[in-house]
Amino acid sequence: MSQRAKSPTNQPLSTPEAFVLGGIAACFAVTVSNPAEVAKTRLQMQGELAKDGGVRVYKNTFDALVKTGRNEGIRGIQKGLPPAYGYQILVNGARLGFYEPFRRNLNRLFDIDQNVQMTLTSTIAGASSGAVGAALGNPLFLVKARMQAYSPALPVGTQRHYKSSFEALSTIFQSEGLRGLARGLDAAVLRTAMGSSVQLPSYNWTKNQLVMNNILPANSFWTYLASSSVSGVCVCAIMQPTDTALTRMYNQPTKILPNGKHVGMLYRNPIDCLWKIAKTEGPLGWYKGTTAHFLRITPHTIITLTANDLIIDLYKRVKGRSL
Repeated sequence: MSQRAKSPTNQPLSTPEAFVLGGIAACFAVTVSNPAEVAKTRLQMQGELAKDGGVRVYKNTFDALVKTGRNEGIRGIQKGLPPAYGYQILVNGARLGFYEPFRRNLNRLFDIDQNVQMTLTSTIAGASSGAVGAALGNPLFLVKARMQAYSPALPVGTQRHYKSSFEALSTIFQSEGLRGLARGLDAAVLRTAMGSSVQLPSYNWTKNQLVMNNILPANSFWTYLASSSVSGVCVCAIMQPTDTALTRMYNQPTKILPNGKHVGMLYRNPIDCLWKIAKTEGPLGWYKGTTAHFLRITPHTIITLTANDLIIDLYKRVKGRSL
């Protein structure tokens, strides 16, 4: 075997390595994208199930950011950042770490060359890895959404005040048990699976097209940037309705049944949520906060995927020197 074939730079990462490196890349991204996530969450909660649209506390994304900053300062703009870090490590670590093993095994199952990027297997692998990440990170996403929705100055939707992520997790567990921490899991899996089904496939397809058509070189920052930009737009387009449903389900008020079970007072599941939004607010209600979502998901996807490739390249070079 040649020295080039043995080189670590030419070997695929192990699943744990890809998981950790993907999580690190996502943490860089969420620091930048979290303010838009705060604005998106509040816009999605605004006018909940109101036929006339309800009271518009926030006019648009930029108005939400300005009012949040003015009333709550930098802490308000970056509300929910600690649980967002934990969530991103889990969901993007799984999404980026499990995608290739899932895709290669699916290709093997269908007797396809593992190196071939087939649309069907890539989409299934993306959705599956995203669903795994959503399931792992659901309690932290739940806490993040509730913390971001809370505003002492301009509240919209159901308000819950937690001093920290640990207090939030403890409070939810003590009052509702494990079911409380799993609240909205079906919507989270649906949302993340849909986004993941197009994120990496669209990224890899764009990157391959740019390289094969000699538009940009492989392993170039600009190749990573262009590919992740296309991916971000695709993710935002397909994920928006389920993202709105997830935000609503996480923040809805709950009631206790005679058997002691806590259930949502407004929505039974994500499909019921989407139906009620369409019936009372119109189909456009699914797209509340779309601008904020675009401003969140696009730079987030660009930074995550670009940083992931750069971190992997750096890691492989450092690993190669140590051998």
